[in-house]
Amino acid sequence: MGVLIMVAQVILGLSILIVLHELGHFLAARAFGIKVEKFYLFFDAWGVKLFKFKYKDCEYGIGWLPLGGYVKIAGMIDESMDTEQLSGEPQEWEFRSKPAWQRLIVMLGGIIVNVVVGVVVFWMLTFKMGTTDIKNDQLVNGIVPGEIGKSIGLQAGDRILAIDGTKIENYSDLISSKLLMGGVDLTVNRAGVDTKIHVPADILNTIADKKDEKFIEPRMKMTSVAGTQPGSEAVKMGFIKGDSIIAVDNTPIQFFDQLKDQLKAKVGKPVELKIVRDGQEQSLKGVVPSDAILGFNVNPDQTIKTFTIHYSLMESLPMGAKKAFTVITDNAKGFGKIFKGEIRADKALSGPVGIAQLFGTEVDWVRFWSLVGMLSMALAFMNLLPIPALDGGHVVFLLIEMIQGKPLSEKFLEKAQMVGFFILLALMVFIFGNDIFKLFK
Repeated sequence: MGVLIMVAQVILGLSILIVLHELGHFLAARAFGIKVEKFYLFFDAWGVKLFKFKYKDCEYGIGWLPLGGYVKIAGMIDESMDTEQLSGEPQEWEFRSKPAWQRLIVMLGGIIVNVVVGVVVFWMLTFKMGTTDIKNDQLVNGIVPGEIGKSIGLQAGDRILAIDGTKIENYSDLISSKLLMGGVDLTVNRAGVDTKIHVPADILNTIADKKDEKFIEPRMKMTSVAGTQPGSEAVKMGFIKGDSIIAVDNTPIQFFDQLKDQLKAKVGKPVELKIVRDGQEQSLKGVVPSDAILGFNVNPDQTIKTFTIHYSLMESLPMGAKKAFTVITDNAKGFGKIFKGEIRADKALSGPVGIAQLFGTEVDWVRFWSLVGMLSMALAFMNLLPIPALDGGHVVFLLIEMIQGKPLSEKFLEKAQMVGFFILLALMVFIFGNDIFKLFK
């Protein structure tokens, strides 16, 4: 059932974005009196259609190949490579007969809609949810690094004060793209002494390999037990609500990460935990399971205080727009790192399988719309790339036409479209193959 929910969410999310993207081209073309012959969600390759109907000389439908969608605009060289219609004299309702500035707007229509959708989604999420964070100076016990954090030299209890000399105000800055993109220096206070730790430029390779590992998290004091899981080792050992663990095999512990480290070191072995119950010290004995999880929850550390700021509708707009455009700048930085060789393409790029995993196996509408907003901005960025067959390729050719005062030859555009098609096909094969490899790995 979980897999079906995951698939349904990714199909719904991508379908919304594809239809809205193509709607941008459709509306712009219609606004300038250009005939649109087809509007399809997914591709009807080899003429195979799941559903279709005709309305006002335009065929609407759903294809069988879920790799995107398209609008077929009359008089335009596109991915259909239908050159027959271009053999006759240009008609006033054709794309090729319109001024370059109008054709440019038509080609940018899908990208503009994707940007608007992304901004609106993040705007509404910011308005509804506000911003929840932790003041960095409230993390008096510092942070706990995961495997990735440890690999660059961070230690439990470190307090990260600045990134490249800029003071950190909130905890969210410590897990932001500014840090995780790498190539920055952290100012870290360790046992009262400030030191520098460099985040390598290729850290995204490690993050991709260990995507289930947290980079860092706030260091939490060892609080009392909030509850136990039925049938767990904690139940067998005799844990009850309110117990406070103070030692593992006579080794005192103060923080939750110390307990986890001690248990990992004793997997499959007997363990004795010293607890305080109703003011009295007791000992509970058991065997550490293979996953090093005894099966109890602990109460939140009250010394770590979160804050939430709620915004009015108009106050939320610039914040939502900032979050949306951060997706584009992060994508641009990521591609820059690929070309510099700082991150491997197979680590950085994901296709439908990777996207589906982000949606998860449970319905969480905040996460769903957050991902839709993120994917909408990513789709805008990808379509703006100057690759023939993408919107960005058409935009480049139109800009050249506007500069030189005459259009590029139809023969050149046909060949460029073919080159772009094979580039996209190769990229698609790489991404799908990479997704499948990661899945099996």
